[in-house]
Amino acid sequence: MGELLKKAKIPVIIVICGLLLLPLLLKSSTMEDQKATWLWDTELIKDPGKIIAFCREQNVGTIFLQVQKKVSDEDYRRFIAAAYEEGIAVHALDGQPDWAYERQSREADQFLQWVFDYNAKAAPSEKFTGIQLDVEPYQLRRWQRDQDGVVREWSSNVEKWVAQGKENGLYMSAAVPFWLGNVKDANGSGNLSRWMISQFDAVAVMSYRDSGRKIYDVAREQLDEADQLGKSVWIGMELGDTEEGSHITFFGKAVPVMEEEMKSVNSLGDSHPSFAGLAVHHYEIWQDKIASAASDEKPEKSNQ
Repeated sequence: MGELLKKAKIPVIIVICGLLLLPLLLKSSTMEDQKATWLWDTELIKDPGKIIAFCREQNVGTIFLQVQKKVSDEDYRRFIAAAYEEGIAVHALDGQPDWAYERQSREADQFLQWVFDYNAKAAPSEKFTGIQLDVEPYQLRRWQRDQDGVVREWSSNVEKWVAQGKENGLYMSAAVPFWLGNVKDANGSGNLSRWMISQFDAVAVMSYRDSGRKIYDVAREQLDEADQLGKSVWIGMELGDTEEGSHITFFGKAVPVMEEEMKSVNSLGDSHPSFAGLAVHHYEIWQDKIASAASDEKPEKSNQ
């Protein structure tokens, strides 16, 4: 009887282990779908078909779309609805370094209010899903002489913005540098990276490097912190030509090389529950890079 019970337990244990592993297996199989991208030239959305087709082909599930007032509400509605049909979320994007200052927060407040007002009038399929704030005060000269003061003002504004966004049912995220953990938070009791992650639903880490392993390595601290806090992290990849050095970008690298490194980031990031996918900076350069590579692969027409 005891031997029969032991044999009966084995299939049950196998089933239980399979159920426990199922979320990881499902996450692994869908990770290719979990990409995001920044779209800065908002006027491009007037022709939504090209953007949506590219995002569908590249498995982009989230677009961070810069809000520009010169684009009409109707254009936003058509674009977001087209994205919605393909299961792509659109987040309103904006920010300036001096938005961190309390005296300049009015500009950020106006941006948020515009999104709230737009969503209030839009149909469900036409609404922004979230807001991403790209506020980088470390670019300002005051950061060098009064970092603690800037951090205090920035943190106060973040608390206000996140509360307003959540009150309006929006998913709140921020673009942050990978080194933010080296900066003390406003209370001086922890680091600013962990504090920012605790406030937002997600962060997009500007972990720009020229290989998948290096990208993952510089973002790992934020991934670990988000794992602990139950938050989400997009890992950033830079494609543009930058004055900061070739070590932070895939500019000039072949598309197959770039795509292999994308797979590497996904494979490494998959070990973290917080990993939301790769965030590619930015759509315009990415699309041009893919189109140029496809053009180069076409055989030349014979003159005969």
